[in-house]
Amino acid sequence: MPTLKQIISEQFGEKIAETIPTSFDVVGSKLIFPSFPKLPKKTEHSIGMIILSTLKHVDSVFKKTHKFSGRYRTQKLSLIAGKQSKVTEYREHNCSILLDVEKVYFSPRLGNERKRIFEKIKTNESVLVLFSGSGIYPITITKNSMAKKIVGIELNPVAHLYALANVRNNKVEGKVFLIKDDAKKQLPKLKEKFDRILMPLPKAAASFLEATLLKANKGAIIHFYCFGHEEDIPGLIKKITDACRKKRRKCAILNVVPCGHYAPYVYRYCIDFRVG
Repeated sequence: MPTLKQIISEQFGEKIAETIPTSFDVVGSKLIFPSFPKLPKKTEHSIGMIILSTLKHVDSVFKKTHKFSGRYRTQKLSLIAGKQSKVTEYREHNCSILLDVEKVYFSPRLGNERKRIFEKIKTNESVLVLFSGSGIYPITITKNSMAKKIVGIELNPVAHLYALANVRNNKVEGKVFLIKDDAKKQLPKLKEKFDRILMPLPKAAASFLEATLLKANKGAIIHFYCFGHEEDIPGLIKKITDACRKKRRKCAILNVVPCGHYAPYVYRYCIDFRVG
């Protein structure tokens, strides 16, 4: 059976086929190219239709016109072919997540990382997820671990509404509790402390470290996400140890886990550390 690139090459020539990115994300039924060559609209649409006829589970092909940006870390998409709707259902680890791929930040590439996290959670742990988005971390944790309680905080009102619906659809009410607020404002209001805290906002997580430490039980594990080159790791760890020192908390670095590329030679890392 010919590959997608071979089909495009047969119809449009090898020169055009070579310009079509081989890397893309599929979120539910939506295929998203992070970049796409400048082509005549008719050619672009025809290539999109070939993709739709080849990948039967895809009903829309989009190209990203702006990278994740803004207060809510959302992206701008332009339709190449297929359905205009950007709402889709994504399935992962026995969970179903509904979201708008343009209005809600989401990465299907973090599926293995989410599995890594929920496999570490012990029975009756209380978990705090900052920047919880459409609810993917709280819901996968609840469905795949024996956590006692998961609290998620999300600023984006659209993401929060989808998360509320996803909690209902996955039947995890009573275990997952969602708060729509700025994490910096909400953290001081929380009366409880947690056994595990996730900080999946690589661009800005460092600015939340000190407030987060105040909500960590003794012995709590914090998963701190960040972007950087390999040589940046010592400096990233220093941010953590400095914040712990300032709040008079002991700190033990457990793991530094690469979670995929962000840009050439720039990685998304998760630094796991225990708070004393």
